[in-house]
Amino acid sequence: MTSMNMVQALNSTLDAAMSKDDSIILLGEDIGIDGGVFRVTEGLQAKYGDVRVIDTPLVELGIVGMAIGLALSGIKAVPEIQFQDFIYTAFDQIVNQAAKMRYRSGGEYTVPMVLRTPYGGGIRGGLYHSQSGEAYFAHTSGLTVVTPSNPYDAKGLLLSSLKSPDPVIFMEPKKLYRASKMEVPENDYEVPLGKASVINEGDDYTFITYGSMVPVVMNTVSKNNLNADVIDLRTLFPYDGEAVLNSVKKTGRPIIVHEAPRTLGMGAEISAFIGERAIDYLMGPILRVTGFDTPFPYRLEEYYLPNETRILKAVEKMQQYR
Repeated sequence: MTSMNMVQALNSTLDAAMSKDDSIILLGEDIGIDGGVFRVTEGLQAKYGDVRVIDTPLVELGIVGMAIGLALSGIKAVPEIQFQDFIYTAFDQIVNQAAKMRYRSGGEYTVPMVLRTPYGGGIRGGLYHSQSGEAYFAHTSGLTVVTPSNPYDAKGLLLSSLKSPDPVIFMEPKKLYRASKMEVPENDYEVPLGKASVINEGDDYTFITYGSMVPVVMNTVSKNNLNADVIDLRTLFPYDGEAVLNSVKKTGRPIIVHEAPRTLGMGAEISAFIGERAIDYLMGPILRVTGFDTPFPYRLEEYYLPNETRILKAVEKMQQYR
């Protein structure tokens, strides 16, 4: 076991995977000599050469297009989009090409691509470096959307994603890159895609969350002695509906927390899912604590992101229905 932060866990996982599989190629802006903006790929080009760790031009459309071509040729392509905010110029390649290749070819071709990208707030990046666009991709069949909340899951989810025959959008919450360390096994292990983790158990509330909001929720639950289930989704599409329903049927009080905007976010889908399948178990409304339907602010970041105060207001509202 080694104590690692998320950056170290991701870096060591890519290193180990590349040492075992010559077909893995990384490509992206400044990922080689500089090791990426957040240094997730630091040292890998020096070890594996510039043919396997490719510094690309500043063209996201080209990065993803090249990755799709490599994947169709039998290469395990791992492109990095420097900030998730920059991903939209490659949107057509992702949702119309990578996501649909298996379907349109009747299963003859697949795109074994893991697209890594840091997302979310927490570093005062302003409106062009802090977006949470996971719902765009969770809306697209053919894509798997993953986001870890800790170094252990980051390694296990990345290894599972690298084994996927289909494209994975691997969204890394930049706020958590160096937020904490934990013990990570040196041997390979996989965290299964599509399976949530119940990281706290209780009977009064169900908190459903993911990414950078996991420690915020856990700190709130712990500090205020809330008797609550806390579900870390880990995979956003396909998400673990069974884990959600099992918890909601037990507590009857679901509260969904994410930093992405409220309207048509993951919370909206999960709310509808609960309403369709567990309405008879509800003891109060399905509540959401989310970011706002505005561009991500620079100076007011702490007000935009869900925090303990906003989560406790949702708890207080839920208590009115006891």
